[in-house]
This record gives sequence, structure tokens and C-alpha cells, in this order.
Amino acid sequence: QVQLVESGGGLVQPGGSLRLSCAASGSTFSSISMGWYRQAPGKQRESVASITPSGRTGYVDSVKGRFSVSRDNAKNTVYLQMNSLKPEDTAVHYCNTAGLGVWPWGQGTQVTVSA
Repeated sequence: QVQLVESGGGLVQPGGSLRLSCAASGSTFSSISMGWYRQAPGKQRESVASITPSGRTGYVDSVKGRFSVSRDNAKNTVYLQMNSLKPEDTAVHYCNTAGLGVWPWGQGTQVTVSA
């Protein structure tokens, strides 16, 4: 059973940066496209970024140019570098397989952007 553990969230001022990490255990991580998702209060979970096994990335329009997704297959870890953060980025952030999120969801990590 795959376990996903997200970390790195916190409270940051608008314009600030955070780097999220997601460690996956018990899986063929290196051969799977991974994604970052977020869920703001009262809203549905949305896909934010994705990365293929070869490193090709994709982003939702609202984060393009500000967020960068990367992975370290040796560590079974995917990262999300978030720069120029805005209050509307406030949400619980999760990682999972890209597209459908078929693994059990982790607890997520809270990102709060506020002055």
C-alpha cells in the first residue's frame, strides 16, 4: 500500500516562497507521473502541477511562471517550489498520481498566504 506524506507548508506573506515535498513509499514511483493538487476551503480539489517520469511538467494557468514541480526518483520524492505566492494560493496541498489521483490521499500540507 502506497503512503504519501506531504510537508513544507506554512504561513507566508504575499510574494513569499515555500517548497513543498511529498515522499511516497512502497511503489514504483519512478515510472509514474505525479501531480500536486490543492483544495481551498469550500472548493473542490484541483490539479496544480504534474511531472512525468522523464521530467516533463505541466501547470494550471493560475500558477504558471510562479510554481515549479520537480522529482527525485532515487528518494521517491516530488517537490513543488512556490514563488510569488498570492492569498488565493491558500489551500491544503496534496500530491498523488497525475490525472486521477489513484493512490490513497495523504494528510496534505497547509499553505496559508496572508499579510
